[in-house]
Amino acid sequence: MNFIEKKYLVFIFFVVSLFLTTFEQSAAQQKTYCNPLNIDYAYNAIPNFNVKGNHRTTADPVIVLFKNKYYLFSTNQYGYWWSEDLMNWEFVSRSFLKPYHHVYDDLCAPAAVSLGDTLLLLGSTHTKTFPLWMSTNPTMDDLPAVGTQAGWKEAVDSFQVGAWDPAFLLDDDGRLYIYFGSSNVYPIYGQEINRSTFQPIGERKELIRLHDDIHGWERFGEYNDNVFLRPFIEGAWMNKYNGKYYLQYAAPGTEFRGYADGVYVGDNPLGPFVYQKHNPFSYKPGGFVQGAGHGSTFQDLNGNWWHVATIRISVKNNMERRIGLWPAGFDKDGVLFCNTAYGDYPHFLSPRKENDSTGGFAGWMLLNYNKPVRVSSTLGGYVPNFAVDENIRTYWSAATGKAGEWLASDLGEKCIVYAVQVNYADQNAELIGKQSNIYHRYIIYHSSDGKKWDVTVDKSKSNRDTPHDYVELDKPVRARYLKIENVHVPTGKFAVSGFRIFGKADKALPDTVKSFEILRGESEPRSAWIKWQQVDNAIGYTIYYGTSPHKLYNNILVYAQNEYFMSGLDRNASYYFQIEAFNEGGVGKRTKAIKVE
Repeated sequence: MNFIEKKYLVFIFFVVSLFLTTFEQSAAQQKTYCNPLNIDYAYNAIPNFNVKGNHRTTADPVIVLFKNKYYLFSTNQYGYWWSEDLMNWEFVSRSFLKPYHHVYDDLCAPAAVSLGDTLLLLGSTHTKTFPLWMSTNPTMDDLPAVGTQAGWKEAVDSFQVGAWDPAFLLDDDGRLYIYFGSSNVYPIYGQEINRSTFQPIGERKELIRLHDDIHGWERFGEYNDNVFLRPFIEGAWMNKYNGKYYLQYAAPGTEFRGYADGVYVGDNPLGPFVYQKHNPFSYKPGGFVQGAGHGSTFQDLNGNWWHVATIRISVKNNMERRIGLWPAGFDKDGVLFCNTAYGDYPHFLSPRKENDSTGGFAGWMLLNYNKPVRVSSTLGGYVPNFAVDENIRTYWSAATGKAGEWLASDLGEKCIVYAVQVNYADQNAELIGKQSNIYHRYIIYHSSDGKKWDVTVDKSKSNRDTPHDYVELDKPVRARYLKIENVHVPTGKFAVSGFRIFGKADKALPDTVKSFEILRGESEPRSAWIKWQQVDNAIGYTIYYGTSPHKLYNNILVYAQNEYFMSGLDRNASYYFQIEAFNEGGVGKRTKAIKVE
């Protein structure tokens, strides 16, 4: 190699290093995130014979903090993710399961627990022949080489607990417990596990069952109103806090918008347990993303609590799902809560005050809800406004997946834009299973007049798979129009379920809602009809409710309506309700709390 060639290679290395450093700095500058989590979800492993095209999906997430890194495991992903900051996730292929091809080549609803310098991993099974895996360095995916400690190995080759939807608890005294169950007949069970042999101690114990005759939110159906089918109890999880044991569970079904997590509290790891007055504690039936069930509650490196859970889509398949992350905590009375208010808007990941129930909402509002849209082309009935209707279950599709297809959103006035989220839909997707080396590429432009366009976000050379790409702008821009132009999609058509623009408009805050009424019938106190007077300059409303005027932890977000029928109340509980209106300028003042017997 001559001198000139060496100088050329050094120059190339310098440019590449500069590009990577700039990219890393840009990623590090992003302080907010937006649900659904933007990770490279696998495509459904089972072909949809009654639907043209495949779709992405995962569910049943568990996040475990191990050796100062976060590990995210979920259903049928052929691997898992790890992160140092809960913002940027790296996928690890689970190649150590390959010897169990066709039977154990993937894990459904997995459980994981940190045991000192070892991480344990278990998948759901009804048999007693499923291995329990262990690793001291789970950033490595393969079986360890001779003489090394990296990778995974079997802790036991046949774990003697047939546990579906399992979860572990390592107690303060070093004793290990497992919790499991997924059924519309059987309960959630618990059992102690020997730390040395990883074999069960004694018989499993019945812990909790559903009582949908009392708890309205546990009733089956999209609106908790199906009286013919039994609901499912599943997705056990356990936390210990201030000497109390919080046994969490999901109901009534993963395909419903009201899919939620409830909790029972006890003084011992195997009970007895008492139903928490505030339930469900993780609940999100309204907004762009819906559902917050079958999840896990964990504490981050800053001491903040979080709840990660399942978001439903359930369009191409009942099991079409995503993952969401919400602030959580325990209040001064030991009540477990999860804050999903504006839970699909930008939120900060920065540290919060201990057990702060307000969460990290950035205050950036949605600017293009149901605003005018122009597009390059349209496929059939997948009309343009489906990209801005705040419904992840509907989407606009271009006629092709070719470069140059575009969608332009008119905000109606000049606004300050802080962030953009691009949610892709899987129209005519032909991929199946976990994919590597696929990517999304696009360019977003902004304009004040719809004629002269400047680049806002340039992902035209991205090599990342970003099905729910969220970009916090380095510097806010002031614009009336934003346009996304396709450069490349991994498969199928260029289709978008949500082109969501966040920021602030020069608009007065909405007035306080008037004539707020809650009607709760004596014959069916699990249901209530909520009605209010429309606020002229509002685009939506957030209803808060709880069993104490100071614990209104649950919420329901409603767009463009002035009534809501809910059927998720507990029969014997009294409730307090508040409501606030919001628009592109911000959130209005809440009403006074109303008590409803």
